[in-house]
Amino acid sequence: MSRIRESLSKGNGFIPFVTAGDPDLETSLSICLKLAELGADVIELGIPFSDPMADGPTIQRSSQRALENGVTLSDVLKLAAEFRKRSDVPLVLFSYFNPILRYGIDEFARNASDSGIDGLLLTDVIEDEAARISAELSKHEIDLISLVAPTTTDERLSTICGNARGFIYAVSRAGVTGAQNETSSSAKELVERVRKFTDLPVAVGFGISTADQVAETWKYADAAVVGSAIVNVIERSTKGQEVADVESFVRHLLPSVANDGLGI
Repeated sequence: MSRIRESLSKGNGFIPFVTAGDPDLETSLSICLKLAELGADVIELGIPFSDPMADGPTIQRSSQRALENGVTLSDVLKLAAEFRKRSDVPLVLFSYFNPILRYGIDEFARNASDSGIDGLLLTDVIEDEAARISAELSKHEIDLISLVAPTTTDERLSTICGNARGFIYAVSRAGVTGAQNETSSSAKELVERVRKFTDLPVAVGFGISTADQVAETWKYADAAVVGSAIVNVIERSTKGQEVADVESFVRHLLPSVANDGLGI
């Protein structure tokens, strides 16, 4: 069993997302360590990309800020390595295919493994590409995380789940990332469909931004992914306050943290 799957197997999982290098690499590392301390079961680390077409404006801006800081994929792997020296919380890189392709898939797999990366989530690869990439990553014990959406047919769900490792990322609604006031009812239906094809943990993301939404997601899914809401906190923070502001937000988001500070 992979470390990711083991971490999410107990349910009520929390998967926060941050863009590496926003507002800077040192602060990103501090935020990730704080999220681990607060009980994150898996941390998603976004690789900055110039054309993040699946992301809403909040994460697009964070990616642009990181790129303006000169952050590269090599920098992200160095950040991950520093994190791994101080925490065993699983790390998943969230990326588009282009940065990985330019780096070189074989070299990426080796270096990511050396940096302590547990998984890779690619937003824009089709099944044939995914199978090839997954085979290479698996040689280095890295899970290729699969995305499914309400529009995914049962036939494709069967194929995707059959090749999946780590966990299944269920997109709660069609469209791009971004915090929403309400979660989509289609998310629960999608999770129920996914469970027909796999016993992997299922995490729901895209739009989760409140404690009520997290609690509702935990009723039918194994984990809630919170991305844009955290990135928005970072964006709105004054210089030097980012870690404290993220901690305050997470403590309001997760009742167990607010009550005892020990995580989920």
